[in-house]
Amino acid sequence: MRSVLVTGGSGKAGRAVVRELLAHGYAVLNADLRPAPLPPGAGPDTAMPAHAMQVDLTEFGAAVECLQRMAGTLDRRRDPLGKPFAVVHLAGIPAPGLATDAATFQTNMMTTYNLFSAATLAGVERVVWASSETTYGLPLTRSPPLFAPVTEEHPLVPESGYALAKTLCERMAEEMHRWNPGTRFTALRISNILEAEDYALIPGFQRDPALRRWNLWSWVDARDVAQACRLALEADTAGCDAFTIAAADTVMERPSRELMAECFPDVPIRGPLAEHGTLLGIEKARRLLGYAPLHSWRQR
Repeated sequence: MRSVLVTGGSGKAGRAVVRELLAHGYAVLNADLRPAPLPPGAGPDTAMPAHAMQVDLTEFGAAVECLQRMAGTLDRRRDPLGKPFAVVHLAGIPAPGLATDAATFQTNMMTTYNLFSAATLAGVERVVWASSETTYGLPLTRSPPLFAPVTEEHPLVPESGYALAKTLCERMAEEMHRWNPGTRFTALRISNILEAEDYALIPGFQRDPALRRWNLWSWVDARDVAQACRLALEADTAGCDAFTIAAADTVMERPSRELMAECFPDVPIRGPLAEHGTLLGIEKARRLLGYAPLHSWRQR
């Protein structure tokens, strides 16, 4: 059994990642500021399916201790996890606008630096972490994309402290891998995450395409984010790489080409595009990770 440290495992994406890894035979430690959520219908004495620690990962020592203690006894009632094979780093402020730009930048930079550093010190083989669709210039208030669907070849043009931190953390991963070739780093540029209960919001987007033009009407189900994280742990990828992770479709009933013609008439469409196909290209993730989105709001 391989053990994985998941940071932010109590959040929207993190809960799905923990479930996905447990279902595929991994041992998991969830490190988060918030307590791990109880399973549905569980009582206060219910044993949690994953180990959990409440930690502030803006402190370097906390990140180091999480990885060190995985090989020891985290919970006297359960077996130790063993030396960590990988880190899935999702902790941090999850979107712009939830805190000041300065606080968001500082929190996300420091948690990522601390986890990357602690992982290399511990000899962790894989680090998979949450970058963001915002690195491509979203919310597209300053300028439109250069082409669509937007792929990993698009320049990174951060427009907020949140996006700037994600962009700089991608550069950080490159340097950390150069210093520590034994640790591979995979950035997932994740789109706007929805859970199944959030699908009820989607009909409200239909009346005005401008409501969601800010991210090219893209989204991703939390369960597909979890799939992508697991696949990134298992794939034979480069030592440092980045992948866009989105659903296969948009949140709109109108065709994707029609939306682009109305809202971004001067942006060229490159290559084939399905009728409701995503405008954040996921072909690289399909090809190199084996990523295949399984969930769509159209199939409720």
